[in-house]
Amino acid sequence: MSGDGKRVCVTGASGFIASWLVKFLLLRGYTVHATVRDPCDPKKTKHLLALDGAVDRLHLYRANLLEEGSFDAATDGCEGVFHMASPFIYTVNDPQAELIDPAVKGTLNVLRSCAKARSVKRVVLTSSIAAVTYNGRPKTPDVIVDETWFSDIEICRKRKLWYVLSKTLAEDAAWKFAKERGIDMVTINPAMVIGPLLQPSLNTSAAEILNLIKGAQTFPNASLGWVNVKDITSANGRYCMVESVAHYSELLDKVRYLYPSLQLPVRQVFQPNWCANDKPFVPTYQVSKKKIESLGISYIPLKESLGETVESLRERKYFALPSAL
Repeated sequence: MSGDGKRVCVTGASGFIASWLVKFLLLRGYTVHATVRDPCDPKKTKHLLALDGAVDRLHLYRANLLEEGSFDAATDGCEGVFHMASPFIYTVNDPQAELIDPAVKGTLNVLRSCAKARSVKRVVLTSSIAAVTYNGRPKTPDVIVDETWFSDIEICRKRKLWYVLSKTLAEDAAWKFAKERGIDMVTINPAMVIGPLLQPSLNTSAAEILNLIKGAQTFPNASLGWVNVKDITSANGRYCMVESVAHYSELLDKVRYLYPSLQLPVRQVFQPNWCANDKPFVPTYQVSKKKIESLGISYIPLKESLGETVESLRERKYFALPSAL
């Protein structure tokens, strides 16, 4: 794919996935309108401005999800808009203000700007696998999740899954708006995204890996989907992006193989279970790769993605490998 100078907009450009997207778009010749909350904050922009092609083809715009019309200037003149700005946090005091409003109102704010800009031909919304899998249906090794699944809003509310609820409500609102306004929209629904960091701050998914390798005494009894940040892409419709679903115990086994000197929580036959609880391990499940494979994408294996993540965290001095004896 070659940009040939075409203009595209990336919202929330300083984030983990968005930073990689900006990098790839610039490498392919696109002119990128990148929105950030504060273009004068070097912690948000320095790594973007250092990318190849940024001097000539990267333009920074100030925009806020909850400020109506603030994305108008950034989207104007762009053929494509990648909406990636949305909070990804687990612990919140006010779910409505901290997660739901920025996700739902922010998405509609961006889409309204896209509707105003006659130049916009396609919108790519970064949703989440969270908006797919939480619907009460069983998830076991023989179950295959696909793009027809949608998370259940009432289940999310009842279980207080606020991040899941925010992504589900935002995607639902986006599809309705796009249909009403005739907007050509694509959603990508990635799982936990890992891989090398471009941005200076620690993002939520990388923090999950850091917590495991930096003195953790236990590991969560959970099975999640994982995918490398360099594999995130889009085409037509809705795409689940999951390289594999793995229990945290499997993640640790893979990291231990790559970095045997790390002191990691372990499972031993004659030792207490190092899992966070003594319940049976949450089962894994499958996520269909049919649609994503139709794009010619071959995922980076989970072990390689973990290795890239750990190495990136080490290089950025979030932790140090034990010294050899």
